[in-house]
Amino acid sequence: MKSAELDKLARLHGISPTRPSPENREVAVSVATKRKILSALNIELTATADPLTGSQGRQGKPGGRKIPVSFLPDFLSGTKVWGVSLQLYELRSARNWGIGDFKDLADMADLAGSLGADFIGLNPLHAPFLADPNRCSPYEPSSRQHLNPLYIAVDEVPGFAGCPELEGELERLRQSDLVDYIGVARTKLAALRDLWPAWRQGHAGDEDYNPADFDAFVAQGGDSLRLHALFECLSSSMVEHGAGAGWQRWPAEFRRFDSAAVGEFEREHADDVRFHMWLQWLAHCQLMQAADRARKACLRIGLYLDLAVGEAVDGSATWSGPDIYVSKATIGSPPDPFAIEGQDWHLAGYLPSKIAGGGMSPYRRMVSTAMRYAGAIRIDHAPAVRRLFLVPLGDRPDSGAYVRYPEDRLLQILAEASAEHRCLVIGESLGMIPKGLQEDLAAAGILSYRILSYEQDENGFQPADAYPVLALACISTHDHQTLAGWWRGADIQDRCEHGIVPPDLTEEHFKHRKRERRHLKAAFKAAGLDVPPQLMAARASQETLQDLTVSAYRFIARTPSLLTAVRLADLTDEKRPTNIPGTSHSYPNWKPKLSVLLEDLLSVPLLKRVTAAMREERPRG
Repeated sequence: MKSAELDKLARLHGISPTRPSPENREVAVSVATKRKILSALNIELTATADPLTGSQGRQGKPGGRKIPVSFLPDFLSGTKVWGVSLQLYELRSARNWGIGDFKDLADMADLAGSLGADFIGLNPLHAPFLADPNRCSPYEPSSRQHLNPLYIAVDEVPGFAGCPELEGELERLRQSDLVDYIGVARTKLAALRDLWPAWRQGHAGDEDYNPADFDAFVAQGGDSLRLHALFECLSSSMVEHGAGAGWQRWPAEFRRFDSAAVGEFEREHADDVRFHMWLQWLAHCQLMQAADRARKACLRIGLYLDLAVGEAVDGSATWSGPDIYVSKATIGSPPDPFAIEGQDWHLAGYLPSKIAGGGMSPYRRMVSTAMRYAGAIRIDHAPAVRRLFLVPLGDRPDSGAYVRYPEDRLLQILAEASAEHRCLVIGESLGMIPKGLQEDLAAAGILSYRILSYEQDENGFQPADAYPVLALACISTHDHQTLAGWWRGADIQDRCEHGIVPPDLTEEHFKHRKRERRHLKAAFKAAGLDVPPQLMAARASQETLQDLTVSAYRFIARTPSLLTAVRLADLTDEKRPTNIPGTSHSYPNWKPKLSVLLEDLLSVPLLKRVTAAMREERPRG
């Protein structure tokens, strides 16, 4: 195919001819990249049709488009609310099994309600690789269609009875400062397998865990649930035989769900498959119970769940639905000043031609899975509704290209699903945002996601009244240090120590942080907030930094933004970050626990001060 014809075919299928560079200039996408991306999109190089026109592209001229609007609760028209954000696994309690669980979440709902909060924001609760528990990133799940069974509170399951030997192991798991995912998985799955035979035979159960409800759950889950459970069984078997938890390392005859070998395996392991369906049902029941506790605790929004932007390339989702995923390229991001070589997130994304297709599209199924439990969802990397940066397998990230997705259809799906489930939508759109997307999302009633440290320019921090109304404002997220850590420059030091940023650039970042501290003080003073006079040096005292944290939360509470999130790790003054982006083996990402027990949170002075400030700034209407 001639170069001009290839360029035309690439444009027809939504491949951008250029990508950005760290110097903020456009770099031409190579012919080789276009060929690879077309192949990844399952496009024959002889194709001439344009599948995006009318059926998937943006319909009509930009000025004449009617953008569907997602759900917003009526009460938000007259009030601003706040909530607590946390990582579920980080919760410590006197009763959990070394990882925060759905019972902890229900108890947290009671606590949050007593403090005047209206929601609890959570990390993604998607299904991981149970056979490889250390693959624990909630943003690289095996499947977004199913839940994480490690969050099951086993002691709440009918028929459970402890023993001294088990209690000794549980105490070890509780005492660890990092979640021991391998130990947690081994202990929980063993206990649940012990409970399964009696439950299966009808000797266990109560009104909250009715066997008839399980049968209905299995019927409703259909092939999606069955294939996920089958994948878990195969994955466990393959690990035992040294092949790995992900299907790409399995023998060829097991890499397709519809092969004869897989069919035979399923017949031989029918009870095991049903056990894994049961795990999904238990997780479903307990998450529904937590959502119900949130409602009873008067959290007007309730649970706020996060959605990962993609799934593991070798997980349950891509194995059971290979025809709807991009198979020869992964999701990433182009080079920018903070990642000069670009990033490859090693995530599988839906094919643009499949994502919104069918009566119950893959995208609709995915968002509905979360919305059934939630009063709000947060879409990680919201620019994905318009485009994704795809990196061909085996290539460096700077050899990737942007590919267009059917924005109008995806916004329509979000509007319909959010109305059905009465669930508001938040879109995280940091970094490189395509022109006009923020306006489209706002027109669609999707809240933007505003992080304090990002809301600044060369002149300083944005004043509180400059924040948009249709937004969630917060201080930091799972990818950031706490506010006290940010003030000290701990995030800059971490990037240097882990080799993400070279020493010379680190020095520049420290100098810039000094200016940022000065600008932040100025913003707080302009908002009429008290700023301790000694608050300038990075090495401020703990008491001074706690005063800063209270002022920061008063600042974002005074913004017009409808929602404000208070990060629990800020209130317990955690020194260890949740995640250091750009690291994998050099830091225990997604494992650090909070330093305070759930039962002791109400005695934490900083929690009392910040939540009191939130009630003053955002009183219940």
